[in-house]
Amino acid sequence: MISVHRSENRYRGGDEAAGIDTRHALSFGPFYDPDNLRFGPILACNEERLAPGAGFEEHPHSHTEIVTWVVEGELTHRDSAGHSTVVRAGDVAHLSAASGVRHVERNDGTDPLTFLQMWLAPLEPGGEPSYTLVPGIADSTPYALPGAGAMLHVRRLTEDERTAVPDAVRLYVHVVRGRVALGGEELGPGDAARITDAEGLAAVAVAGPAELLVWELAG
Repeated sequence: MISVHRSENRYRGGDEAAGIDTRHALSFGPFYDPDNLRFGPILACNEERLAPGAGFEEHPHSHTEIVTWVVEGELTHRDSAGHSTVVRAGDVAHLSAASGVRHVERNDGTDPLTFLQMWLAPLEPGGEPSYTLVPGIADSTPYALPGAGAMLHVRRLTEDERTAVPDAVRLYVHVVRGRVALGGEELGPGDAARITDAEGLAAVAVAGPAELLVWELAG
């Protein structure tokens, strides 16, 4: 079964006066929908747009696996475990909050910043926080989150190129850019498909190149 969720239907949050524009795909903060709390281990899928100089000051997380994908611009990350990095388009950043960590996320550049952030529930609570940055991840190199029973696949397609998506109990597919045909549906930038019992599906780039993130979820 495929359930399509359009970018324009996301709940709009953030703080306009502070240069923060956020679009929430699932219940988050003041936005509560009892029928849209999570999808498997995925607790949040937030599109963040930060103006130059804007950002989220130090704040805590715990028992959450946080994966960040930059669409454009550069994201500065600093955390209480001593990590300080700049995340760019094509990088995968993974903060495992474990028993607790604090971090800062900012746009310290001169250009607007857009990034996608996914929060996943761990299979087991606790542990020590960690941070991983994979620069310029390749299409053929999936990123595993064994602690959440999840695998991230990045697909960059040329026009009319087809790629198989994994057979899985659950898939979460997010189109970063371009247009993609999937299971009889056409998805544009910011659109997502939540798929259960996926089998034999393929994604095709239509009307130009496309980039999509595919989360393969064990449960």
